[in-house]
Amino acid sequence: MPYTFVEHSVPLYYETIGSGTPIVFVHPPGMGSVTFHRQRKLSSSFQIVTYDLRGNGKSGKGNKPITMDVLASDLHELFNHLELKEAIVCGYSNGGSIAQHFALQYPHQVKALILIGGFSEVCTPLLYGEFFMGIYAVKWHGISLLANVLGNSHGITKEEQQMIADHVRLCDRQRLYEMYVTGLHYRSTDRLHELRCPILLIYGSRDYYVHTYGRIFQQHAHDVRIVYVDGARHQIPTKHHKELNLIIRSYFS
Repeated sequence: MPYTFVEHSVPLYYETIGSGTPIVFVHPPGMGSVTFHRQRKLSSSFQIVTYDLRGNGKSGKGNKPITMDVLASDLHELFNHLELKEAIVCGYSNGGSIAQHFALQYPHQVKALILIGGFSEVCTPLLYGEFFMGIYAVKWHGISLLANVLGNSHGITKEEQQMIADHVRLCDRQRLYEMYVTGLHYRSTDRLHELRCPILLIYGSRDYYVHTYGRIFQQHAHDVRIVYVDGARHQIPTKHHKELNLIIRSYFS
């Protein structure tokens, strides 16, 4: 299994397939690299890179508490290990916050940002509630409940639901809790004007509680395009993978 070591001692699990323009996918807390297993089909046109955030999936947890700076630094070290000078960075849900922070910290390494269900801060009651439920589930019920919820909500088949749930159960409980808290308090809105790369926002047409964030991006960032996936809610990488892959090919091939 392919690993690199960040900070010299923390193992970071990753997978890469294909050739061409690299696309690095960043998953939300808990779900791990399997979130994007249906995007591997893009490897006929792109180099596809997926990885497990520290404390998630098959990666080590390290000794440092989770911060956005730590997560962005991990991704920077993965870029260096893979000798990626520049890549498209695609973040899903709260993984999009990590992608944004990486683009702000290491702008020379980001060719474009793709944010699926992305937001620059948590400022709406429904999104706040989503984070609160994640924090509560991890703190009081452990990983198993969250694993079942994420697996059942994202998987199309029973096998896919089980695969996602099993990957979530590999998480370190403390690191996952820290990720939810960090994501809840993260705010990039006031720095969006610093982003010089193109930003592609992809939202489900029925994912109403994050639509307002598209307007925030348009108000504060320079080069923003928004695509709505008809009939979709939040779980686009799995449940609407055909549409997502087609959108990525259309915009970046």
